[in-house]
Amino acid sequence: MRHLKAGRKLNRSASHRWALMRNLVTSLFQHERIRTTDPKAKELRGVADRVIGLGKQGTLHARRQALGIVQDESVVRKIFDTLAPRYKDRPGGYTRIVKIGWRHGDNASISLIELLPADGAGKTETPSGTKKRSKRQAQKGKEETAKKKSSPRQSAKKATA
Repeated sequence: MRHLKAGRKLNRSASHRWALMRNLVTSLFQHERIRTTDPKAKELRGVADRVIGLGKQGTLHARRQALGIVQDESVVRKIFDTLAPRYKDRPGGYTRIVKIGWRHGDNASISLIELLPADGAGKTETPSGTKKRSKRQAQKGKEETAKKKSSPRQSAKKATA
């Protein structure tokens, strides 16, 4: 039985899995967006969050721990100098996974995993706190106002009154 055994095996040995995660996390922080299969992206999410947490600590010990995971010193420098300050007020969840389709060769599900922008940079808010309406809702609202303006009953009532 597999009770309390966390993580996906990804059909690899432990050393191969660890090497794969190290390569993926290094590429993710280097390019800030990579394309991979869904299970790999979901496993990568936890490793990436852990490394950004080390960057937020900012200590020498945390830097050395990050160097044990990430394979490039310039990428570790980027994590500690640019990415950690970007997420200083965010308690977690630094990545986004977007499913983009199926791979042609073997029909594997492919996802795009990317680092989120800084707080407030990626949010789209409407001015003055009004609620954003879809095109369908806007069209429906226009139709209702047009009916109110040109209703034959209302115009007949106004003429008799």
